[in-house]
Order: sequence, then structure tokens, then C-alpha cells
Amino acid sequence: MQELFEFVSRNPMMSGVWVVLLIALIVTTIRSAMSPVKSLQPQEATVWVNRGDGVFVDIRNKDEFKKGHIHGSVSLPAEKIKQKELSTIEKFKEAPIVIVCATGMTAKSAASQLIAEGFSQVAVLQGGINTWRSAKLPVSQKK
Repeated sequence: MQELFEFVSRNPMMSGVWVVLLIALIVTTIRSAMSPVKSLQPQEATVWVNRGDGVFVDIRNKDEFKKGHIHGSVSLPAEKIKQKELSTIEKFKEAPIVIVCATGMTAKSAASQLIAEGFSQVAVLQGGINTWRSAKLPVSQKK
């Protein structure tokens, strides 16, 4: 314990950074645990959507969607979600919805917006379409 106090007194800047990072890690963990948005692996997402007659909602732009998307997914660019143009998925308000983006980074904010609009079962595909492809799951280029 004495060594710890010595280290802190000799390295206040490094110790401060360590404390800040520890607090950030704790806050992030608590936020993700309390978040109503689930984060699902590709296999979990498939089971969740199929059991509840849900849908995958791809929030990438139309060109990226045409290059390859999950079969049966609905294209609804993130801009339309921000503008609350949700008529294409309105019938899925009570069904499971999995939000898909390129890497899983932008889907969480879109999912939060859908929850705010009254969608009850919203999740995010962890890692986005890249993880889907890495898992060697089928990708469609139709539509």
C-alpha cells in the first residue's frame, strides 16, 4: 500500500489519468446496462427477429444498401429516422427490430430515436453488417 502512495505522489498526472479512465469505464458500463437498447450478435439477432416476426432495419444510405444487405431487411436511412419519416416500419411498432449500420457505431442513436417514437423492441446488430459478413451469413443485393 505504501508503494501505491509513493507512486501517486511521484506521478500525479499519470495517476489522475488512470482515475479518469476508471471512472469513464464505470460510467460506460452502467449506461450500457441501463440502456433499453440491446446489442445482439448476428445469430442472436436472427433468432430474435424470426421468433417475433420482426425485421432488420438497415440505416446505411441507399448505395451501401444496394451493395449488400441482410435478406428481408428494410432500408431506412438514418436521416429519415432523424426526420421521423417512419412509415415504412410503422407496422413493426410492437415487433422486434434490429438496427443495422456498417460497423455498429451509428445504430445505437437510431435505436434510441425509435424507442423515443414508441417502438417497444429495438436492438442493435453488434458490429453492424461487417460482423454479419464476417460470420459468413448471407447477404442479398436485390432491391
